[in-house]
Amino acid sequence: MIRAVLISLTMGLATPAVAETKVPQSQAEISMGFAPLVKEAAPAVVNIFAKQVVQVRQSPFTGDPFFDQFFRSFGRPQPRVESSLGSGVILSEDGIVVSNYHVVGMSTDIRVQLNDRSEYTAEVLLADEESDLAILKLKDAEGLPFLQLRDSDNVDVGELVMAIGNPFGVGQTVTSGIVSGLARSGVATGNARGYFIQTDAAINPGNSGGALIDINGDLIGINTSILTRSGGSNGIGFAIPANLVAQFVDQAREGFDDFQRPWAGMFGQPVDADMAEGLGLDRAGGIVVTELHEMSPFRAAGFEPGDVIVALDGQPVNTPAEMVFRMSVAGLGSEAEVQTLRDGALEKRVVKMDVAPDTPSRDTIETGRKSAIPGMMISNINPAVLGEYGLPLSLEGVMVEKPGEIGARLGIRPGDVLRVIDGTEILTTKDADKALRDARKRLTLEVQRGTQRVVMRFRL
Repeated sequence: MIRAVLISLTMGLATPAVAETKVPQSQAEISMGFAPLVKEAAPAVVNIFAKQVVQVRQSPFTGDPFFDQFFRSFGRPQPRVESSLGSGVILSEDGIVVSNYHVVGMSTDIRVQLNDRSEYTAEVLLADEESDLAILKLKDAEGLPFLQLRDSDNVDVGELVMAIGNPFGVGQTVTSGIVSGLARSGVATGNARGYFIQTDAAINPGNSGGALIDINGDLIGINTSILTRSGGSNGIGFAIPANLVAQFVDQAREGFDDFQRPWAGMFGQPVDADMAEGLGLDRAGGIVVTELHEMSPFRAAGFEPGDVIVALDGQPVNTPAEMVFRMSVAGLGSEAEVQTLRDGALEKRVVKMDVAPDTPSRDTIETGRKSAIPGMMISNINPAVLGEYGLPLSLEGVMVEKPGEIGARLGIRPGDVLRVIDGTEILTTKDADKALRDARKRLTLEVQRGTQRVVMRFRL
């Protein structure tokens, strides 16, 4: 399914450095190896110990291949403490640290241990599951060692790099390799769908959130995942580029607790060889615009379906994930120069990078005790809702944000769109709320779930 193309460091942080890369020039430099670089960079890479309390239902059918799917919500929730171990990188002397969302994103008890074994407690300032990044602030920290952020758009395949982290919890470890690929956007890491730098430097469990640095000691990426069949490093690791990290730090400094991405209001599809021939292009590449929302900033800039976007701010885009990344790096409030092909001619247009408008009002309602499905949170669909949930641009009506305990038991899911309730067409949250309060002995829901239409019938 075509995925919607949704889509300066300040206050003590150094701006991304554009440093000339180099390789050892003499036998003396070769014999030194990476030792001087490690001594300089390692103190800024930390170990992270995180805990969170989760509610787990104890079912007697857990693990049963048949009954488990029907009794997952059976039993009273019991609290359980889950621990995670990972790495992080200090980005400022006052204790701004970047790590992975899957290490600390939902944690409430976080301890950070530095290379010299000193410890700090930390709080999460901003976390984003989709990008698998989180920004932490160490309490009462000052004068800490930190790494410079490099402009990751200047990284080349073949550059020497080092990965520093805490694999398997054995302590800080350093591995070396090269950048083996760029613009890896077809890789999924858990819930993250992103754009990565690929390296053959060994990355193992526990390296998550650690540093990928160049030969000058500058940070070019945050290690996040590996491609493996055995669970160990097979020489294909992925790092989130430093330019995206810089935008996360900026927003954390500004007080955001969720990462805000510019909204494209557009569907796009990668141009393959067959499509390029049909469009009259001499080669594959770019993204062809297939649909535009009426409030899309790209529509406002003059884009039309059939246009082929080939670059944003001078950087090529060939997949929706690359487009999301480039818009995110451009930053909120900026004006990005977008290169596009129309009828074979190259054109440039300026597009304002901004969040999806939260208009008209989403008018969120939580159904009350007299409702047939109490405790369900529903909202009118607007561009902000479309962007948050990745819904089709043409979708209108009322969407379920949280089904509530009873709604979840009935099989209602977040993202479901309520179309009809007991024969009444649903256009607004007020329509849905009234229909659910008027329901008597039986209830019939017509729900759109993705591309499917689902009919659900209940006895009250």
